[in-house]
Amino acid sequence: MKRFLLCTDLDRTLIPNGKQPESPRAMERFKQLVKCPEVTLAYVTGRHRALIEQAIAEHDLPLPDFAIADVGTTIYRIGPAGWRQSDEWDAQIAPDWQGLTHDELYRLLSVFPMLRLQEKEKQNRHKLSYYVPLETDQKRLLQEMDTRLKYSDIKANLIWSIDEKAALGLLDVLPVSANKLHAIRFLMQQQGFGQENTVFAGDSGNDLDVLLSSISAVLVANADEEVKRLAEQAHKGTLYIAEGGYLGMNGNYSAGILEGIAHYRPEVDSWLHGLN
Repeated sequence: MKRFLLCTDLDRTLIPNGKQPESPRAMERFKQLVKCPEVTLAYVTGRHRALIEQAIAEHDLPLPDFAIADVGTTIYRIGPAGWRQSDEWDAQIAPDWQGLTHDELYRLLSVFPMLRLQEKEKQNRHKLSYYVPLETDQKRLLQEMDTRLKYSDIKANLIWSIDEKAALGLLDVLPVSANKLHAIRFLMQQQGFGQENTVFAGDSGNDLDVLLSSISAVLVANADEEVKRLAEQAHKGTLYIAEGGYLGMNGNYSAGILEGIAHYRPEVDSWLHGLN
């Protein structure tokens, strides 16, 4: 088998926590594959470190070599000495915030009284996360925040989402260059992987920047139908959409990841068939 980098999202991609069923032998095969020394495994997720470790324990996931966490704002190398955060990545994205720390940016945005800081574990040096009441005029708030940030020459992404269970708006302030795609490309460069030996797997809208990039990518069969539609319309030949049937599996979650890897890498296809 040739050396390659496998980057995968967690929730509803590798972790079977969607409504669709998981193929019985899929995770077992996935674990066997990533044990191979030729495979470098990276988890790419919006989860912070503690939640990644929790997922690994709860779902009995293999320990990765790297984790791109916190929506791309942190990169960890994981080895015998534990988790080590990449100072090089911090230095790469710091100029977007003009070198300001999390606390300094918090003070800059303190003029917006509706913003309530999320818990400490959901913050990091380059991720400022707030709760926002749902009745807030979202469009106006984001426009006013964007104006204030640009006035200070700060390049930031404002990521809005909703916690339906808690009935709260969620707002992340991130450096512009801190996203999954840029973080993966940084990891590729640091570890000596090219586009010909990197594969990414995802399932949702926040994976689209990677799914539609020039990196070989896999959309698992359980992905949202709207994401599948957008991906099919926009991709440029470097996206595989799992359909199921490969090795008798349904294409959901880890089965879809394996199906996509086999599509791009014939030697892995042969190796997986050899397991049966």
